[in-house]
Amino acid sequence: MAINYKIGNESLVKVLNGASQHLCALLEKQGRLTEGALRIAVIGGGCSGLQYKMDLVDGPRDRDIMVESNSVRVVIDPKSALFVSGSELDYSDDLQQGGFKVTNPNAAVTCSCGESFAA
Repeated sequence: MAINYKIGNESLVKVLNGASQHLCALLEKQGRLTEGALRIAVIGGGCSGLQYKMDLVDGPRDRDIMVESNSVRVVIDPKSALFVSGSELDYSDDLQQGGFKVTNPNAAVTCSCGESFAA
């Protein structure tokens, strides 16, 4: 059965170099470099009401939007896409604030942990 998904572009989400390198290494380690993708979802919770959830997945699901950016495939469900449009994904090795970071122009309020926002 064919999966029905849309192709998006970097105006939805852009993967910066640091995140691309780290994601490619993770996908390669799992043996999913060619077909695997990063799923970004926005779910309720966190200090400011909404938070990001990220998982490595085998590929898009029905109704997903898939963006290829900087050698990485990112899949986003249509509801989450409304909240992340225009975002950039980066990665930092910083001990205190390290990990994947989303810079989201739609976030009206963010909290100091950087993992939660309000739109």
